[in-house]
Amino acid sequence: MEATTYVVSNELAKISSLLPSNKKRSLIVHSLINALGLLSHNQDQEMLPIRVVKPVPAQYDDLAAYHTRDYLEFILDPKNSSGAVVEQDDVLEYGMEDDCPPFPGLPHYVRYVAGATLTAVRDLREGRCKTAICWDGGRHHAQKSRASGFCYVADCVLAILALRRLLPDPHNPAVLRKPKVMYLDLDLHFSDGVYEAFHTSSSSQASSHFLHLSIHHAAPGFFPASPLAVLPDPSAEGFNPYTLSLPLQRGASDATFARIWKLVENVKDAFRPDFVVLQCGVDGLAGDPYAVWNWGLSGAEGSFAWCVGRVLAWGCRTLLLGGGGYSSPNAARAWAYITALARKEPLPVDTPIPDHSGFPLYAPSFTLDVPAGHMQDQNTDAYLTEVERIYGRAVSALRERDIEAHDDEWATRYIPMFLDVYEDVGYWDYCTG
Repeated sequence: MEATTYVVSNELAKISSLLPSNKKRSLIVHSLINALGLLSHNQDQEMLPIRVVKPVPAQYDDLAAYHTRDYLEFILDPKNSSGAVVEQDDVLEYGMEDDCPPFPGLPHYVRYVAGATLTAVRDLREGRCKTAICWDGGRHHAQKSRASGFCYVADCVLAILALRRLLPDPHNPAVLRKPKVMYLDLDLHFSDGVYEAFHTSSSSQASSHFLHLSIHHAAPGFFPASPLAVLPDPSAEGFNPYTLSLPLQRGASDATFARIWKLVENVKDAFRPDFVVLQCGVDGLAGDPYAVWNWGLSGAEGSFAWCVGRVLAWGCRTLLLGGGGYSSPNAARAWAYITALARKEPLPVDTPIPDHSGFPLYAPSFTLDVPAGHMQDQNTDAYLTEVERIYGRAVSALRERDIEAHDDEWATRYIPMFLDVYEDVGYWDYCTG
């Protein structure tokens, strides 16, 4: 029975809790999950065992797999986040302003968050688990050479790059192949940092081994302001079916997610991933200070947990990452629920919050549930029908590209190998008499 890996340590929780946008959230999340007994071994045969793994802080070379040298030298220098006077030009160049202010401990934060995500990736690649969880990861706005949107390190990108490294073919271990990685983002905000890391304006240059799909809100003035956040146009020249966006309007509810989910399933079926990276931002849940969507945690088809459960049922090796979520108690509720789901032991949504240091934060209900509110869902039938039409064409393009990529792989990798084998055994001499 394969275990579920859960990456945490006291150092990680403490340093992540310094993040200005989510102060103390990490401690609140891990405290609730631990208080619910989800980090303990259980004799129940139905519950998957859990491996609690301490993160290995990322080294410079780990971070340099994506980030530029200049950015790393700036952000890893303690004097640039210790309150000392810093050149204003550097502050602007590296995005260390507004939503990404420098804070004491930032170099350690960068190393620990990236290292935690890469520790989870290592367990997945080495077959120690089917699902790996790193709730302190999911920093999907960080750019190659600057911080952005509360994100200082692009751990999602680093994870994808690591997962794409060659692995033995499961059907022929003597042959190395590049795994297919699907990145699915459920955060309220568009995953611009991940999209831009892998997006190419040329469809012919797009990699058939990585697919990006972000489900998010997009509107004028809503962060991030990106032309890439809109619905794709499959008829446009250079359309890339491997980098997809699916924006939803205000009030997106369980019913809306239930309707679009078949499109997500169609994309997955066409792509056939080996690994899935699922960014589980929870700022779309009802009760979040952003108050844009009206997503419930559980109890209905299309709820947040229902969607995550569908991904876990795909059978791929899956990395679960955190993300946005600015009601810390609700983020803890959601990620605790998903942790139980990953162990195949779902908790009732009316589970009482256990007595622990964070107990008063869960007033007034003191239960695990995050119920939907009464916001009107502005995702009309006409809009969702248009989304379905566009994604029908996108999936068709994806299937065509996948067939082409499969044929190319056989032509460049397997056919030469078979020719060598036949030559070794004298097959051609036999055929030619």
